Amino acid sequence: MSALTKQILIEKIAEKNKQSPSEAKDTFETLLEIMKSTLASGEEIMISGFGKFQVNEKAPRKGRNPATGETMTLDKRRVVVFKSSGKLRAKLNGWV
Repeated sequence: MSALTKQILIEKIAEKNKQSPSEAKDTFETLLEIMKSTLASGEEIMISGFGKFQVNEKAPRKGRNPATGETMTLDKRRVVVFKSSGKLRAKLNGWV
């Protein structure tokens, strides 16, 4: 099974909305930029019926360099987490 790529998504958007591929690409790119800047500012993105994207803070932690075995401290970091909605979970599990 292959992944649904950005290009395939753009083609599907263009087809469903009867748009040119360049219009669909512009719309999709705009959506991605809005999502990136929203998450970068620490805000959540909630899409009703789909799920929620949120930024979690990871504390600094001890790690080990696998090549040398040397112990090191890994810096704190921010990660994006996705939590699916109940409707999406129901669809995935065939409950709908």
